[in-house]
Amino acid sequence: MKFLEPPTRNLFFTGKGGVGKTSVACAAAVRLADAGKKVLLVSTDPASNLDEVLGAPLGHHPTVVPSVPGLSAMNLDPEKSAAKYRERMVGPYRGLLPAAAVASMEEQFSGSCTLEIAAFDEFSRLLGDESATSEFDQVIFDTAPTGHTLRLLTLPSAWAGFMEKNTTGTSCLGPLAGLQAQQKLYQDTVKALGNPQVTTLVLVARAEGTALREAARTSNELAGLGVKNQHLVVNGVFQATDMTDPYAIAMQKRGETAMAAIPSELKDLPRTIIALSGSGVLGVEALRSLGLPLKTSSTDAKSVEYAETTETKLLTLPPLLGELIEHLAEKKHGVILAMGKGGVGKTTVAAAIAVALAERGFTVHLSTTDPAAHIAAAVAGETLANLSVSRIDPVAETAKYSAEVMRNAGGGLDEQGKSLLAEDLRSPCTEEIAVFRAFADAVAQGGNGFVVLDTAPTGHTVLLLDSALAYHREVTRQSNQMPEAVEQLLPRLRDPDYTRVLIVTLPEATPVHEAAALQRDLRRAEIEPYAWIINQCLSPLTIHDPLLQERRRHEETYIREVIEKQSHRAVLIPWQIDPPVGKIGLEHLLHNTELSIAKT
Repeated sequence: MKFLEPPTRNLFFTGKGGVGKTSVACAAAVRLADAGKKVLLVSTDPASNLDEVLGAPLGHHPTVVPSVPGLSAMNLDPEKSAAKYRERMVGPYRGLLPAAAVASMEEQFSGSCTLEIAAFDEFSRLLGDESATSEFDQVIFDTAPTGHTLRLLTLPSAWAGFMEKNTTGTSCLGPLAGLQAQQKLYQDTVKALGNPQVTTLVLVARAEGTALREAARTSNELAGLGVKNQHLVVNGVFQATDMTDPYAIAMQKRGETAMAAIPSELKDLPRTIIALSGSGVLGVEALRSLGLPLKTSSTDAKSVEYAETTETKLLTLPPLLGELIEHLAEKKHGVILAMGKGGVGKTTVAAAIAVALAERGFTVHLSTTDPAAHIAAAVAGETLANLSVSRIDPVAETAKYSAEVMRNAGGGLDEQGKSLLAEDLRSPCTEEIAVFRAFADAVAQGGNGFVVLDTAPTGHTVLLLDSALAYHREVTRQSNQMPEAVEQLLPRLRDPDYTRVLIVTLPEATPVHEAAALQRDLRRAEIEPYAWIINQCLSPLTIHDPLLQERRRHEETYIREVIEKQSHRAVLIPWQIDPPVGKIGLEHLLHNTELSIAKT
């Protein structure tokens, strides 16, 4: 890993969901600790799986990883951060203000905006306050998926600007005094991010067009924020060893094609290539072998052990996606939500379902709330008579929402009152509210046809759903009226005849286990998933390449876990030789001629 030769004190890993940020960040942390460094590894991802990858239970504070001397790790828990932040803001007023006033302040701190600024507050303390991590030689940040990371990194400037211009002393976060006290820390955080002697941004991508384009966009935007010391890691690069295997040839060619068309923003960056491993990167020994030549890894031994210890009963594979389409079409209308960990193929699956329903004559609207989604690319610009495609654009929705609030709530105000209201709407919270309103409006359209929504990655999606009541209060505060779409959102999401949630995953440990956690969260919110979709499976295919055979054996454990423990309805999608783009490519996801019975 060239970015460790030598490393800066702070290493910042980011990239499109599912590219292996956590694996690469953990491998770097283990390698530095093995070299005698004292290392702190921090996840800022709401859907963090550091615990699973490191094989150690972690918490909200640095925890020693027993199997790696010198390594400590922690997860920034948004809920705990918000509780701590809320008490710091509200606590000084207890006993000084009436109980009703304190309760009102606490309610103001209940939205997802508070979750975000609180998590960032913790992040800033670790990066901007040198004393907070003085006992460590290296600090490694495993960040959230790209869209959330970009927002996280722009918050210092956004909040600093808001605090400088706000003259009312309050915001949707409550009193500004607490925020102003943090302003120097936020400024120090920005300086640390932009100092090439202190911080390296490691852009992690796969040898895939969408992942590389996302890395290029991230590189551009972060360079604009002053973060210019960047390094590109291309993870999971496959090299075929059996040139008679059409799947191996296609997989290698797809990677070579993507790398040949690498965006110009990435071409001149220093680069590390990491080969595809035969099994999931879980546990310290697997992390130690990541990035080494495959011949020195322990995957072959693991495969032998796996074959000897796994029961040999036949695994009957789930049906293909086409069968699920028939069930979805029976309702003739409603909302279909594709949910799951970033990088599992939600966008492609949502597009395939939308195209299939439109081909059957239904009116279908395909949209996304994911800031890193590529809906238009999946459909490849093709048009169908019954299909409309859109994206919930945060900038456009914020402008629309702000104009509505000014029109409704500002209509009876004098010029000073209108000025104060406009200032309040410049808060970063306004974008969150506007996107939530647009999501509610999209769900409301399900009564007149099919609405297929490609939602944001798991952590952000759950926060979005869990924040409904907080948004209710915020919208009411600003406009004195409750939009019908917002009022009916939770009942609609909980109605199985109106909304069908599809959990998309890959046949790998982390995506399946994070999907299981998502399912638990949905059930707590009284939303029952309709089906699981296991994407990019090798199990139904005739494979000859040794590395792909090993990956196929490895994935069967997780297919079995989905169909036997997690879902009451599951379908799978085989890995495709041709990229599933455009109408024909998406239709190939529904059927496959190589269905077979797989043997473990």
